[in-house]
Amino acid sequence: MEKIIEMVKTFMDDKYARALVILAGSLIIAWVFRFIYKVIFRRIVGKTKTKLDDEIIEVFLKPVFYSIALSGVIWSAGILNLPERLYFVFSGLLKTIIAIMWISAFFRTVSIILKWLGKTKGKYRFIQKKTIPLFDNTLKLIIIGGGTYFILLIWNVNLTAWLASAGIAGLAIGFAAKDTLANFFSGLFIMVDSPYNIGDFIVLDSGERGRVSIIGLRSTRILTPDDVEITIPNAVIGNAKITNESGGPSEKHRVSVAIGVAYGSDIDKVRSILYKIAEKNENVCSDPGPKVRFRTFGDSSLDFQLLCWIEKPGFRGHVIDELNTAIYKEFNKQNIEIPFPQRDINLKK
Repeated sequence: MEKIIEMVKTFMDDKYARALVILAGSLIIAWVFRFIYKVIFRRIVGKTKTKLDDEIIEVFLKPVFYSIALSGVIWSAGILNLPERLYFVFSGLLKTIIAIMWISAFFRTVSIILKWLGKTKGKYRFIQKKTIPLFDNTLKLIIIGGGTYFILLIWNVNLTAWLASAGIAGLAIGFAAKDTLANFFSGLFIMVDSPYNIGDFIVLDSGERGRVSIIGLRSTRILTPDDVEITIPNAVIGNAKITNESGGPSEKHRVSVAIGVAYGSDIDKVRSILYKIAEKNENVCSDPGPKVRFRTFGDSSLDFQLLCWIEKPGFRGHVIDELNTAIYKEFNKQNIEIPFPQRDINLKK
């Protein structure tokens, strides 16, 4: 027994033997981890309802395995008392390889998670089809920045001067591009808050009216009924009052047609004519159906209002034209007078 202990001591005193033991041990630990993963972890995550955890664990298997194995190689090289410069370069290369593998793993994880979140429609309001590329690029830039920072630390690069220069440059860029940054953040908030979506028909407080064609990070574009595209900076549209005519439970839009008839007209007949005109129009919805309201006793007329629904806000001008034309023709046929303002003037001598 003593001879065995002596042999072990002699063996462990040899730096090559110790390096070999550490190298072999790290490889064994890496293979044991891989075996445990395949036998146990896959069964555990396979029982969950989602495959998100399966994909994430699969991504991190390779970097964990090689991190354990390469750490053993670095430790073994340190025991061999290599020249300082050679060891620094050798260990730096291996650590850089480990860092790159982890950066790649985090890259893939971000894509997997965002893809999964994008499929859960309505659950996460800020994750939408149009915002996924933004979050994907932003998170990957953060990962690249963090990974680059650690790689520079591995090579003993002094980051103090670099960080100070980056801070000064950031301030200068911020002042120079404040309008661009305002548009960028407004675009981000518009995407997250979603006051309107692509295809919606919106009206701005400045009077512009049209269908949203593009929502970008710098500007929003709307196509007017005249087929003219208007580009509005997001910083402007973010502070404007927006009426979304396509919002609500459906895209249907209500139009209103005001009409006045002379005093003495048969109001029941007027009401019936207006109902029939609305019901005959193909662009007017049957559900909800049209409504006729006797609003006021005007100075020169009895004022009615025809209210009806159309499928899309963009049809409003066309439908109002059709209804006005039909009302005028039918009232002429039925001898219903549409009065104009009149004044009686009494001249005193």
